[in-house]
Amino acid sequence: MAAATQPSTDWHLKENAREHHTSKFSSEELIVRRGQAFTITFNGAERPEQNLVFIAETGPKPSKATKTLATFDISSTVSKEGWGAVVQSSSSSSVSISISSPHNAVIGRYRLSVQSGSSSPQSLGTFVLLFNPWSSGDDVFMPNAAECEEYVLEEFGIIFAGNKNHISSFGWNFGQFQGDILNICLAIMDRSLYYRQDPITDVSHRHDPRYLGRVLSAMVNANDDQGVVLGNWSGKYEGGKNPTSWTGSGEILQGWKKSGFKPVKYGQCWVFAAVLTTVLRCLGIPTRTITNFSSAHDADGNLRVDEFYDADGNHLEKGADSVWNFHVWNESWFTRNDLGPSYSGWQVLDATPQEESGGIYQCGPASRHAIKEGEVELDYDGPFVFAEVNADCMYWNYDSATGKKTLIFSKSTEIGASISTKAVGKDARVDVTRDYKYEEGSAKEREIFKKARKKLGLEDKFDPTAPKQEEVEQKPDISGKFKVAGSLEVGKDLNLLLVLENLQSDAKTVNVNMTAWSTLYTRRRVNQIWKDSLSVTLAPKEEKQFPIKIKYPEYQQQLTTDKTIQVTALCHVKDGIQVLVKRDITLDNPAIDIQVLGEAKVNKEVVVEVAFTNPINEEVKDCVLQVEGSDLLQGILELRIPPLKASEKSSTKFKLIPSEAGPKHLLVNFFCDKFADIKTFKVVNVIN
Repeated sequence: MAAATQPSTDWHLKENAREHHTSKFSSEELIVRRGQAFTITFNGAERPEQNLVFIAETGPKPSKATKTLATFDISSTVSKEGWGAVVQSSSSSSVSISISSPHNAVIGRYRLSVQSGSSSPQSLGTFVLLFNPWSSGDDVFMPNAAECEEYVLEEFGIIFAGNKNHISSFGWNFGQFQGDILNICLAIMDRSLYYRQDPITDVSHRHDPRYLGRVLSAMVNANDDQGVVLGNWSGKYEGGKNPTSWTGSGEILQGWKKSGFKPVKYGQCWVFAAVLTTVLRCLGIPTRTITNFSSAHDADGNLRVDEFYDADGNHLEKGADSVWNFHVWNESWFTRNDLGPSYSGWQVLDATPQEESGGIYQCGPASRHAIKEGEVELDYDGPFVFAEVNADCMYWNYDSATGKKTLIFSKSTEIGASISTKAVGKDARVDVTRDYKYEEGSAKEREIFKKARKKLGLEDKFDPTAPKQEEVEQKPDISGKFKVAGSLEVGKDLNLLLVLENLQSDAKTVNVNMTAWSTLYTRRRVNQIWKDSLSVTLAPKEEKQFPIKIKYPEYQQQLTTDKTIQVTALCHVKDGIQVLVKRDITLDNPAIDIQVLGEAKVNKEVVVEVAFTNPINEEVKDCVLQVEGSDLLQGILELRIPPLKASEKSSTKFKLIPSEAGPKHLLVNFFCDKFADIKTFKVVNVIN
């Protein structure tokens, strides 16, 4: 090869992308998956017999020892172990070569060059190498093609929220193949603490999904490392976006890059989980979001969550433990060579900064199988994840004057309910609770709980904060519950029934202190909405119902954008033990309607109409409609809508130009001064 001529390279972008399941990326650069051959043609070469040697290198200081540098010559068969090159065809001026990488190659951007004889190497350009879930030798191999499609290639997701009595959901645009997202994902890896401390070692570990999953769980939150998203659970979101208003990861990741890699404000659990899903799917690791209802945050590692109430029934901010209405994390699919085959498969990763692990805010990967079996000592963060789905709950009455706490009751079946994820290939909910634990209340579940406590050395250790056995075993004289009467919708009055039942065969006198507070989804109290008390005598075995009405104007100003209210009744039974009745309520937003007017065709305009009717007896103003959807429109469309009088209907039309055929999801978010983030989505079937 003459040193003067730079070879020109044909990367066969279309054909290689089709073979490697990377067609959805919109890139001028070759993007391929490891462990699978790709074809390139370059000219400027004389006869290929002239000992061509290829050099593939990645990272700051490539070396063979760290597997970041490979030199390989042309052979007649594909190498199974290392990099290899096989001639496909050649002419006097050009040669087509099939290049293959090992199943465990480091992923990232590679520089490829070729050397002929003793002349100096000539650069052919760069390409990006990703994980390959379609290849049986890869640690992320997923045998089911429909699951690969969903957990790697699907850009739309559904995230479940609300609470265990009332599960709601909203759409999310992961957008892992849009615009510059791949480059941003590569930049995230190069900005981690691990890379900054030791770039050579960090890059050499990038063949391992277990390593990258942990590193990226740290980088998606801004704690420690100027990562992507800054968490905020205060209920006040000045200087940034309210976490409930995001509809996709693209805006967040692009915003992080545009600001010179300053953390994006603000995120809560589902935002961290959704962004991590985008990054891992982009890199080729099968990933999904998981919602755990009544999720425990066990801050002191005793597999027990303590909640405190005062005599009026107010939930106190005491102690670091908490129970969230829901919490969202991730599962990623890969083998656990460090633990053994039975621990492979779905692994829990959590990018929400809750507790430090190894000195920084990262969590996982914890084998889901290990969690179910109580093997909490296995890497990584087993005790924390186990507690999230299976801690025991203790409810205490706390007297701030004396500092005395009295156990009201304990419950072992409260935590980890209706664990949910999106179904494969359809927009439905799948319950995966049984994959995390044995049936609540069964002997097997208690046995596993004891096993976990034993492994953590909690069984033999005296715990001064634990309730005494006789406290746990005491039986109340009455029982109570809150029932919902009527709809749970923002803008309507809230109607409840407090139902009290005397369990004894003699009459009981009960004094009841009731409160209602607006809360965040983490059940943190924000504003008191209502309080009341009543005194009642219950005849033997009698059940009585007490209607409670909280009018819309009473709660309207106090409600947070999480639309959650906690109602409690602390029942003081004369000469008996106290009974705590509580219910967490999540209100629904009013509905919003999307219609596609006409047929949606690739590269043709189609009109969409969004309609909203103001359901309350006063004007709503500052109305904004946000629209996004991969392959339907670029970026985010934001439309201002005029104020709406009581019961008035607004109808807004806009145009889309779809860029790809198939079922595509359009996400809509409407908000105004009285309603926060009314979200919906619509499937648009785009034809060629």
